[in-house]
Amino acid sequence: MTQEHSAARPFGELITAMVSPFTADGSLDLDGVQRLAVHLVDEQGNDALVINGTAGESPTTTDSEKEALVRAAVEAVGDRAKVLAGVGTNDTRHTIELAVGAEKAGAHGLLVVTPYYNKPPQEGLYRHFTAVADASGLPILLYDIPHRSGVPIETETLVRLAAHERIVGVKDAKGDLTATSWVLSRTDLAFYCGDDATTLPMLAIGAVGIVGTSTHFTGLQTKQMIQAYARGDVAEALALHRRLLPLFTGVFRTQGTILVKAGLAAKGLPAGPVRPPLVDATAEQVAQLRADAAACGLELPA
Repeated sequence: MTQEHSAARPFGELITAMVSPFTADGSLDLDGVQRLAVHLVDEQGNDALVINGTAGESPTTTDSEKEALVRAAVEAVGDRAKVLAGVGTNDTRHTIELAVGAEKAGAHGLLVVTPYYNKPPQEGLYRHFTAVADASGLPILLYDIPHRSGVPIETETLVRLAAHERIVGVKDAKGDLTATSWVLSRTDLAFYCGDDATTLPMLAIGAVGIVGTSTHFTGLQTKQMIQAYARGDVAEALALHRRLLPLFTGVFRTQGTILVKAGLAAKGLPAGPVRPPLVDATAEQVAQLRADAAACGLELPA
């Protein structure tokens, strides 16, 4: 693997998996989507946003809502940040339909999660991902998250998938640094950490950035950590990692979208309620989130 390829960042360094703002009655708040996207790019330093990821409550949005969300984000920030559309499902045909729709809506790339619940074998994963890549002209990040999908994308499968010209990287939430190291040593795939708290260890083995959740609040500081490591200032990167740990982990004290929306609301930013089966944060959970933010040197107004 060449140094040029190992340093490739197809979607930049800092990507946030953006929540989907809703109105009080639970319908899409497309004006809020645009305002939040602008905030995350202009104020939090994001190079790209994932729209329609799990953080965006994709299990509860319709296909037409998903397309509207992508269009709104592209219109708001598509001239200065990449917009990746989450299109993964556990049905290959449906995933292809969503991929085609996202491309028509103006997305710059796709995030495709491992098919969940039906636990296909590795050959099934290979055929699923390549079918989606063949159906779209957009670059693809695979999303490897076995604790949700039920099955990992194994090393040999990732190596095979890397041969596809449009499969350019992985959002890695596998939690297996050894397996990831082997893939990085054998491919040019760009790895983005999918678990906020392990971003620095992932950088140490060759990852290029993060697809984050706490980065709704910690974007600037997380980007500083990534850039400090890249320029060889490991001590500064470690200090930032330790400073940000309370929020890297704190937003996951319950399901991440719940606390992100609560935190955004505290800051007067678009969020709205969550859709069932999620439930909105309790007062105690919001108080703990405020304490976690304060431990990072960040403020969530009361």
